[in-house]
Amino acid sequence: YQRLAQQMQDVTGDTGVLKEVIQAGAGEMVPPSASVAVNFSGYLEYLDKPFDTNCNKRNPRLMKLGEDITLLGMEIGLHTMKKGEFSRFLFKPEYAYGEMGCPPLIPPHSTVLFEVELQDFLDTSESDEFLDLTPEQQDSFVLEKVLKVADIERGFGNYLFQQKRYADAKDRYKRASLVLQRRPEGEAEQHQINSAKLLVFLNLSLTYLRLNRPSRTLMYGEQALKIDQRNPKALFRCGQACFALNDYEKARDFLIRAQREQPCNADINNELKKLNRETIQDVLCVCACMCARAFSGRQSRTRCVC
Repeated sequence: YQRLAQQMQDVTGDTGVLKEVIQAGAGEMVPPSASVAVNFSGYLEYLDKPFDTNCNKRNPRLMKLGEDITLLGMEIGLHTMKKGEFSRFLFKPEYAYGEMGCPPLIPPHSTVLFEVELQDFLDTSESDEFLDLTPEQQDSFVLEKVLKVADIERGFGNYLFQQKRYADAKDRYKRASLVLQRRPEGEAEQHQINSAKLLVFLNLSLTYLRLNRPSRTLMYGEQALKIDQRNPKALFRCGQACFALNDYEKARDFLIRAQREQPCNADINNELKKLNRETIQDVLCVCACMCARAFSGRQSRTRCVC
């Protein structure tokens, strides 16, 4: 570690946290109170196998700075990083596990090496501060602030959705929806709020579809249609929901309306084909049951009622 430290930058000014950039990132540095997605591996001196790593996870969970990260050195180091950056850090004991260490893995008074890749970060501090206020205080803010907070929450939900963490994504979308319950002042504000609500309702409809809750999928799809009655995504989601609820007539109505808006949409057309196959199958099943009843207890020459 002494030889490695000679080529590293002193982050804290007391050599407690040293840094070497292996691959530079881009954009702004991680702000305070951000939530970060990182891959990391921690090593003791002279050992090749990490004592702690999350690199075996495809989608690392988001960790909020100041809450979810326990190592002071890691917290300080992350504030110096940019998205896509891969860096190596040396943390002295006072910035890592202290004089006691962390038995049995970390001996007392250990300097540790961490390799850290910052995959992404989301700055939610503005949203967190806003949502901590009372409804009366929130109403005092200009609309632009409200829309920005809703967009932050929706962006957080989109990130979680991409990781297939649908239940967590749903909670973030609902927070965005609550922020948008503001009473508009005039037609222009109503239009802006409706545009933001439409995106959130579409997100919620798709998320509930992934959670196999078609009734909720339908509810939020219909909420979206109240804002834009010709929205193809909302019509498609409602059609999928009704299909899952075995309401084939209503499903066909929604899907045909969606097809009118986007005739070449493969997803819509394929869903209609599936619906037609399912309907035919149901008809055949009914016929088979009727035939079975007709032949039951009768002579073999009884004609099929089909």
